[in-house]
Amino acid sequence: MSKPKRSLISDSWTMFTRCLCISLRNPEAILVATIVPFVLMLLFGTIFGSISDIENFNYIDFIVPGIILQSIGQASQYSAMNVASDMKTGIIDRFRTMSISKSAVLMGHTLAGVVRNTISTVIIFLTALLLGFRPQGSFVDWCIVAGLLIVVNFTVSLLGVLCGLLSRTVDGASSLMLPLFILPFVSSGFAPVESLSSSIRWFAKAQPMTPIINSIRSLTLDLPLNNDLLLALTWCIGIIIVAYFCSLQVYKRKTS
Repeated sequence: MSKPKRSLISDSWTMFTRCLCISLRNPEAILVATIVPFVLMLLFGTIFGSISDIENFNYIDFIVPGIILQSIGQASQYSAMNVASDMKTGIIDRFRTMSISKSAVLMGHTLAGVVRNTISTVIIFLTALLLGFRPQGSFVDWCIVAGLLIVVNFTVSLLGVLCGLLSRTVDGASSLMLPLFILPFVSSGFAPVESLSSSIRWFAKAQPMTPIINSIRSLTLDLPLNNDLLLALTWCIGIIIVAYFCSLQVYKRKTS
């Protein structure tokens, strides 16, 4: 491994541990990563589940993927807020005086976000099991689900980093992430796409949340996968590439 690659990995690990320590010292971030997913799953699985009727589905089984993506979007607000805070407090200026890769600073925030999002995801699955979620996927299916969720977590965390760089304030960074919390509602997350009105149905089919949700649902419930997984991965990889290069350019411009 070349020296620049070793330096990037080492610097990214250092930035990751720094960001993770900041999260652990922030009770609000811990609360969002643990309690909020539990409450969301409890509310949708009990109150809304009792008034919803999804043909051929237990409602708990149906909504788990949508709740997961909602929680990932919610938790990733802290990636955006932490980046915005770093840009405002002057710590970035100190990093500039050190021999630290620019990519490592962004990667540290992204990886810390992946950890927070993963905690939220695990809590949702555990809560869903308590409420009656009964997955039927095989071991291989669950391995694919785990891999897909890691890619999704990385994608959303990187979007959080980009929003934090674009925002002028910490509160503004949080607001920029709001669409990621709303999009699962306008998808197949809480009702079949076919049951939506024609205009909303078109948007639900076109946006990235729907193939991601459909892939998780199909894999966990042993349903036909179709081309949803390919669409989900294509969306994620495309967003990662665009978000990474945009983040790097914005970071360079603001620190030049």
